[in-house]
Amino acid sequence: MEKVEIEKYKDIAIRRMWWIIIPFLLSILVGTGYYLKLPKIYRASTLILVQPQKVPADYVREIVSTDIEDRVRTITQQVTSRTNLEKIIKQFDIYAEPGTHMFMEDKVENLRRRITVDVSSSGRRGATSFQISFTGKYPKQLADVTNALTSYFIAENLKLREDQAIGTAEFLTDELETIRRRLLEKEEQLKRYRERYMGGLPEQLDTNLRILERIQDQITTNQENLREAENRKLLIQQQLAEAKKIRESPAPLPAITGEEPEQSLEQLKTLLVSLEARYTERHPDVIRLKQKISDFESKEKPEATESDKVVEDRGTTQAERSLVNQLREIALEIINLKAEAVQLNSQIKWYETLVENTPKREQELISLSRDYDNIRETYNSLLSRKLEAELAVSMERKQKGEQFRILDPAKVPIRPFKPNMQRILLMCVFAGFALGCGVAYLREIMDTSFRRPEEIEEVLHVPVLASLPFALNPREVRRIKTKKILTVLGVGLGFIIAAVLLVVSIKGVDATMEFIKTIMNNLFGI
Repeated sequence: MEKVEIEKYKDIAIRRMWWIIIPFLLSILVGTGYYLKLPKIYRASTLILVQPQKVPADYVREIVSTDIEDRVRTITQQVTSRTNLEKIIKQFDIYAEPGTHMFMEDKVENLRRRITVDVSSSGRRGATSFQISFTGKYPKQLADVTNALTSYFIAENLKLREDQAIGTAEFLTDELETIRRRLLEKEEQLKRYRERYMGGLPEQLDTNLRILERIQDQITTNQENLREAENRKLLIQQQLAEAKKIRESPAPLPAITGEEPEQSLEQLKTLLVSLEARYTERHPDVIRLKQKISDFESKEKPEATESDKVVEDRGTTQAERSLVNQLREIALEIINLKAEAVQLNSQIKWYETLVENTPKREQELISLSRDYDNIRETYNSLLSRKLEAELAVSMERKQKGEQFRILDPAKVPIRPFKPNMQRILLMCVFAGFALGCGVAYLREIMDTSFRRPEEIEEVLHVPVLASLPFALNPREVRRIKTKKILTVLGVGLGFIIAAVLLVVSIKGVDATMEFIKTIMNNLFGI
């Protein structure tokens, strides 16, 4: 049954061949005309590779670390700015053809829409590239504009990287100067603090403790020397009193009564020393003599110093004068020892205050040192980064950093980008074939003649006993042969046209014309 159906449609296709071929050829011709009538839009493209910096990152750290897509987007905004696009329009006379009347804003907007930038990257290799494309009607102009845009991209990238590196270096320089001033202020503050509390700093605590111990030893020694000097003074005073007693009154010492002759203050004191050497302080004569000396002193009110209390009388012996000189020396020594004791007590109070305030000074010094260390660490970090920024600026100026390198420069396009000839050809072939088959089938349905005995039996319900072949005369035979030849020529012409259109869609019009001329030269020598 399926074989019968196939044979049936095959007979229909052969019988209605022209109904299929003519719409097919017309469809191809219409598509070709439509393609030729449409304006040809060409596209010129440039492939740019983002080349990493030539100096290893271990030696010079890269400052410009923005993502390539962000940087390309930024450069695209700069390149497609109105100012730059107006320069390109005037430089290449893009809208200078006759009949073009557009405002500058419309020209700039139209030109901006015709520029496309596509970024592509390979994560496995880490290589990144992007493509700049420009579309239009004039191939030579497209190539020139695309190359100009590429130059703008490369120049703007170098400028952007250099400006960013210089800006970073200037920022770090300003911040470094600010931190340097703060560091100097902290150093001066720390210096003034150390000068102000010199001697009471935490690192001087051990020294102060040793000094305290030494002063304590000196105070002990001073007290011992003072007691010894006072004892020697008393001994000499006793010796002096005895010497005067022997010199003045060799007779036995009379008892002290209330009717004693008038005596001087020095004689009374000498006598008191002699009595104290013999008796205790509770002896009545000693008590009475002390009271008499006190009354005598209150009457005369002497203002002489201790050294002046030892008075040499005329007629004193050499031994008495020697004792008086020793007494003066001892009195001066006692004065010096007492002054030294006062000084030592003052010193020990001073160093005790320093030791007591050491924890407070330590806390204050820790706070100042911590601020100073933090600022110094920040300063050293900024200084290191500033040096790296200066190296990066030098690297960018010498064009040793990351660069845009042209892999495929823009060339004059040969094949139009729009309209798509291959798509139009395929649509025309399918449309023509479908239209031809549809028309042929419609014509077959409208034809009521019988083609097979089975059709007669179906309609008349009468069995067919025999069928005679159709006899053709010579004229009809010639007509059929001519028809077959024309069919072959028509089909061949259709395929030739389709092949030519396919070649045109692949190689372009100019290349196709050159190809046809080459074939004609080889075949006919034209």
